[in-house]
Amino acid sequence: MNKISLSGPIWLASDLHLGPATPATSEAFLAFLQAAQEEAAALLLPGDIFDAWIGDDVIRAAPPWLATALTALRGTAARIPVWLGRGNRDFLIGEELATALGARLLPEPALLETDFGPVLLTHGDEFCTDDAAYQQFRQMVRNPQWQAEFLAKTIPERLAMAQQARGESQAANQAKSMEIMDVNAAAIEGIFRDTGVRVLVHGHTHRPARHVLDVDGRKCERWVLPDWDCDHVTPPRGGWLVIDRDGLQFYDLEAS
Repeated sequence: MNKISLSGPIWLASDLHLGPATPATSEAFLAFLQAAQEEAAALLLPGDIFDAWIGDDVIRAAPPWLATALTALRGTAARIPVWLGRGNRDFLIGEELATALGARLLPEPALLETDFGPVLLTHGDEFCTDDAAYQQFRQMVRNPQWQAEFLAKTIPERLAMAQQARGESQAANQAKSMEIMDVNAAAIEGIFRDTGVRVLVHGHTHRPARHVLDVDGRKCERWVLPDWDCDHVTPPRGGWLVIDRDGLQFYDLEAS
């Protein structure tokens, strides 16, 4: 398993879904990055940083909203280590983006060696095994051949395909129960057994919480990162997780 050794306070945030339609969320993210530069020893963003990512070549002529976010991320990476994860919306994030920002790509999953102890980190969509249709889609788009064929298309073609896929996904999700789109209990227990860790952190489900469970007599914890939305809901929501020698703690965006 891919291990990352980190010392000091580690900040984690996911499911920001940044895009042209999220100016308030983007503004909150910029403030968050500034705070991370001053208070965190490392910043980890395990997926769905962007609402859609059609390929790293978009940074060569980035629209204003993206250019602003990239500049802020680059500035943060110049101060502290920054790790970028791939989610279900931005699975095409690659080395070109990471290199341009001075950041690194998160392995999937990543075993974090922290001051508190080992913590397993992943985006989390792989645990939603009850959603068979989504898992088929996930397997398809993670296939290197599919990705190569997609990236060979023009940017307008890729944008159109992404918009179509997003519309179809939203329509399909309306017919699914929340339980189907949440993690599968057996999948969670399986990752605890397979890895031997006691703490798992993931995002994706937009159900922030700390879950304590017993796995073969071991007390295990599953921490779910919050999603961010300062544009379409009232009150705005969002937050992050800090891991330090004292343990794990949530911080709410509105309370910061």
